[in-house]
Amino acid sequence: MAKSLADQLKSAGLVDDKKAKQIQQEKRKQKKQQFKGQAAEDDTRARLQKQKQEKAERDRQLNQERRAAEDARAMQAQAAQMLQHNRQPVDGEVRFNFTDPRINKIKRLYVTSEIQDQLAKGRLAICADGDQYVVVPKAIAEKVAERFPEALISLADPKANEVDEDDPYKDFPIPDDLMW
Repeated sequence: MAKSLADQLKSAGLVDDKKAKQIQQEKRKQKKQQFKGQAAEDDTRARLQKQKQEKAERDRQLNQERRAAEDARAMQAQAAQMLQHNRQPVDGEVRFNFTDPRINKIKRLYVTSEIQDQLAKGRLAICADGDQYVVVPKAIAEKVAERFPEALISLADPKANEVDEDDPYKDFPIPDDLMW
């Protein structure tokens, strides 16, 4: 059988027993460290992979929030544009009172009697465009409310003006010229 390299070097007189043992110990230490290093490297690799996944999830979540905010701004801009294009002129002398639910106060607009009648019957609605009030048709107000619900301020229910069958005062309508 062939001798190991260490035995061959000893027999040639190039290495003594002490030096051979030292080389053997260094080889064992290197092998141990290699196994330990591999385990540490695997832990490091797993930790880095986990950090990458967490960062990717955070980035995905931030992008989703940004998209949602951009979509909300776009919907709000669409609502404002619809209000500007479909606003009705409200120059008049008849006062129309309504409640602004955003600030919980009674506000008023001066409109014509025709617009007042249409507002009361629910054919027209009052919407907020920034800090001013705009009168628009009911269909436009409903589209605006789909995109930006806070913009719809007042939309009368047409069924509220109908006379109930059990109402004892149904034969006594309120006169048109009566102003509160």
